[in-house]
Amino acid sequence: MKRDPLSLLPLSPAMFHVLVALADGQAHGYAILKEVERLTGGEVRLSTGTLYGIIKRLLAEGLVREQRVDDPRRRAYQLTAFGREVARAEAARLEQTLAIARRKALFRHA
Repeated sequence: MKRDPLSLLPLSPAMFHVLVALADGQAHGYAILKEVERLTGGEVRLSTGTLYGIIKRLLAEGLVREQRVDDPRRRAYQLTAFGREVARAEAARLEQTLAIARRKALFRHA
């Protein structure tokens, strides 16, 4: 039975950033930290402890898989097809949430 990506939503912002950081291909932990920082203009800086806690959960949920690289001490991570579906579903959810907010007085000029 195929899992529903919506069953994992909403994602924490940090989890979403990690999935987005992996959208272009596999990366090791340090590269993920740097990509999240780059994508957010330095606004989000994950600690290594936070990152590896997120990766552990993403692995358990089947959103990423571990890839062995040349150095046996290093691991790289890659989105699974399901992980990509969940990331897309979360992006759509965030877009819908923002669209609702934009219709409210919050975004209207006074």
